[in-house]
Amino acid sequence: MGIGVRPPAVAGFFYPGGEGQLRRLVKGFLASAPPDVGGSPPKAVIAPHAGYSYSGPVSASAYAQVARCAGRVRRVVLLGPAHRWPVHGLALPGASALATPLGTVPVDDEGCRVAEALDPVFVQPKAHEGEHCLEVHLPFLQVVLQDFAVVPLVVGDPRPEHVAEVLETLWGGQETLIVVSSDLSHYRTYDAARELDEDTAHAIEALDPESIGPDQACGRIPIVALLQVARARGLRARTLDLRNSGDTAGDRQRVVGYGAWAFFA
Repeated sequence: MGIGVRPPAVAGFFYPGGEGQLRRLVKGFLASAPPDVGGSPPKAVIAPHAGYSYSGPVSASAYAQVARCAGRVRRVVLLGPAHRWPVHGLALPGASALATPLGTVPVDDEGCRVAEALDPVFVQPKAHEGEHCLEVHLPFLQVVLQDFAVVPLVVGDPRPEHVAEVLETLWGGQETLIVVSSDLSHYRTYDAARELDEDTAHAIEALDPESIGPDQACGRIPIVALLQVARARGLRARTLDLRNSGDTAGDRQRVVGYGAWAFFA
């Protein structure tokens, strides 16, 4: 069982540090998101992890669909790439809960024990220190799901097949949602980023992990793993949003790409 609560690392920086302001901002993003696409609730989503002024509207496109899972999803398997510390395999935080200004999210002890039994998964608290890629998703999940536990995995250098094994092991049923955190192309011109990100979107929609290269997404490894599992399980992927920082809150000389996808059975 985890000990202690991981405090927020990027509150007041990537997103507002006050409870009321943060909740209003997230609800505002969700209210402006594209309408419900209909059909069954998603089994998995991919969404970005930049500061909210840059990627918040794109993330909301995914979480507006996740809102349909409220009342049924009790566990979220949340994966994103390491940015601050070298990580061997996949890292669990060794914490009992993760905190944001909206409150604490319990860590799913059973899910973590199951994951840790797999070779590429280890408890590495250092990997979660200062890391933003998982944290920025928690306020959206707290607003749309309210009552859930999380299996938080920072992904370092494993083979995608090893991450796919983790996903298969934790896949579960309608009580489990998979969330992959990833931005897309980095520091290209606006037009170059749009072209490369469109290629990535086409590959995701086609469930074609072999067509996604290392320069197309910082979360390439968990994305590729999700596509492998989604293809094996007969899921379909839908692009919900595809923009970059030049569309949201930055200039168009050096942009970062953002996309949102939902996967349906």
